[in-house]
Amino acid sequence: MDPTLPSLAGVRRARRDSIELALKRLAGTRDGPEWFPTSEFPTIQVRFMAILPSVLDMIGNTPIVDVSQLSPNPQVRLLAKMEGQNPAGSVKDRIALSMITEAEEDGTITPGCTIIEPSSGNTGIAMAMICRIRGYHLKIVLPGNVSIERRQLLEVYGAEIIDSPGEEGSNGAVRRALELADANPDWVFLYQYGNEANPKAHYRTTGPEIWRDVPGITHFVAGLGTSGTLLGVGSYLKEQNPEVKILAVEPPSGEQVEGLRSLDDGYIPPVFEKWGGFDLLDGKSIVRPRESLEYTRALADAGIFSGISAGAALAGAVKVARRIESGTIVFVVCDYGWKYLSTGAWTLDLDEATANAEKVIYF
Repeated sequence: MDPTLPSLAGVRRARRDSIELALKRLAGTRDGPEWFPTSEFPTIQVRFMAILPSVLDMIGNTPIVDVSQLSPNPQVRLLAKMEGQNPAGSVKDRIALSMITEAEEDGTITPGCTIIEPSSGNTGIAMAMICRIRGYHLKIVLPGNVSIERRQLLEVYGAEIIDSPGEEGSNGAVRRALELADANPDWVFLYQYGNEANPKAHYRTTGPEIWRDVPGITHFVAGLGTSGTLLGVGSYLKEQNPEVKILAVEPPSGEQVEGLRSLDDGYIPPVFEKWGGFDLLDGKSIVRPRESLEYTRALADAGIFSGISAGAALAGAVKVARRIESGTIVFVVCDYGWKYLSTGAWTLDLDEATANAEKVIYF
C-alpha cells in the first residue's frame, strides 16, 4: 500500500467526522448544500446534500473552476465561474428570479397575469421556467435568427413566442416589446435592460460568491450584454477591494459577437447609466467573432463545453493576462454549449463557423 495514502480506517473516520460536522452546521443554517473538509485529512472533502424545496433553490452558488492551463502567463490564474450549473442553464436564472420575485413583492405581478419580455434566449428561458412554476403567462419577443435550441426550450416551458426580424437583432426585439407593452398596459413588462433587480441579483449573490471563493481576485471579466453582471459583481467587488479591476468584453462597433453588444453602436442599457457603468469599468477588451469561437473551442481542452459568450469572456481574460505581470482573473461561463449544437460552432471549419456566428444570435 502506498504509505502516502490514508488507511481505509482513516478514511472512514474522516467521513464520519465530516458528516458529524455537516449535521452540526446544517442545524444552524439553511444555506446548504456546502462542501465540508474532513478533520483528519483536510484535502478530502465530503459533500452534504440537503433536499431543496424547489428547483429555484438551485439557482446560484455555482462552482469556480481553475483553467489556468489556458493562461498565456504562468503568473496569472484564470478561474471560470460556471453559470451553466443553474437549473435553466445560464447566468440569467439569477436575474429572472430577482426581477420576478421583486415584482411579486411590490404587487406589479399578480396571480395569473401576463408578462412580456424581449430576449434572444437565456433570460427568456429562465423566465419561462419560473413562470411555468408560478402560473404566469409569458410572451417572449424573440429575434428570428436565434439558434433552434433556444426556441425549443422556450416552447418546452410554455412561453408564447412573438417573432421580431432577425436582421434587427436584440435591439429590434427590445423595440417591438416596448411597442407591445405600450399597446397593452395590462401586461407586465419587466424590461431586463432597465430593471435594477438585474444588477441587484449579481450584487447580492454572484459578487459575494466570487469574493467568498476567490478573496485574492485581482480582475473580473465579463461580457457586456444587459450589463447587469458587470455592474452588480463589479460594484460588490469594488466595495470589498477598490483595487479589483472590472473589465468588459465587447465586439467592435458594427460587428456581432454572441452575447455581447458594443456601447459604440448607440444603445446603452438604462441600468448601465443608473449604476454608473462608465465610472465603474476599468477598461474594455474588444473581441471579434472568430476569437470567440477559437476560445470556446479552447475551453473544451479544459473539459468545459461552454456557450460561445464564454469563449468571448475567456478571450478577454487572456488579453488581460498578457498585459499584466501577475494576478487572478475570474471570468464568467454564462452557459453551456447544448443550446448551440445546431450552429456547427465546434464541428464546422472555423471560417464557416465564424460566418455563421455573424448571422445567428446565440445568447
